Amino acid sequence: MSGGVNSLARTATGPMLSCRPVASFNCTDLASVRAAFETAAHCEMLQAWQATFSRNFAPAIVRVGWQHNDVLVFAELTDLDIFTRASRLNQRMWELGDTMEIFLRPDGQKTYYEFHVTPNNQRLQLRIPDTAAFRCAQGGGRFDEFLIPQDSFQSRVWVEDQRSRWCVFAQIPAKLVCGSGESLAGSQWHYSFSRYDYARGVHDPVLSSSSPHLEADFHRQHEWGVLQFTPTLPR
Repeated sequence: MSGGVNSLARTATGPMLSCRPVASFNCTDLASVRAAFETAAHCEMLQAWQATFSRNFAPAIVRVGWQHNDVLVFAELTDLDIFTRASRLNQRMWELGDTMEIFLRPDGQKTYYEFHVTPNNQRLQLRIPDTAAFRCAQGGGRFDEFLIPQDSFQSRVWVEDQRSRWCVFAQIPAKLVCGSGESLAGSQWHYSFSRYDYARGVHDPVLSSSSPHLEADFHRQHEWGVLQFTPTLPR
């Protein structure tokens, strides 16, 4: 897809996904995870801020579901050079190598969450009070005040070198994000998925996002998509 036309370029709103319950599966087994998400709603990461894809752009697809009041995300990311220097929780993953990012914000709530997962399953967890607070912190390049210090969500990663691909499964407690133990069924959240795709020897990563951002800025929330949580299992 390198250099091809970016089909979401210059659109204004992110994709709306019907997030349905996922039947039981073995979260330690990639085949089981993949089968469970086969019919789940999905979106692709693109580069809507430019008319054509970057030369080294690699596609990624993200599927969503929910189970036991956890938000579930399964991503498959094509990657010709899978690597990261991340070694512990809450490092600046986007500066250390390949990173997948998950943004979530319940409808009507200002606080939003940003979760990172790397190919060696290191995680970054941020609770951001609102966009103004983020912009203020961004100006000084310091985000420590947003860090969630303890493990707050679960993830698993599978690296398929022979297929030039790595896969991420993330399980995020709804209560962490919205502060409520009520069922997700019938609720609506805003979301975005994004990616830093590094290659060794190249200084700048290739960025992509599921949101049609008119600038390469993943915190432009008015361009995020919408998750509608439905109570119906897929047939």
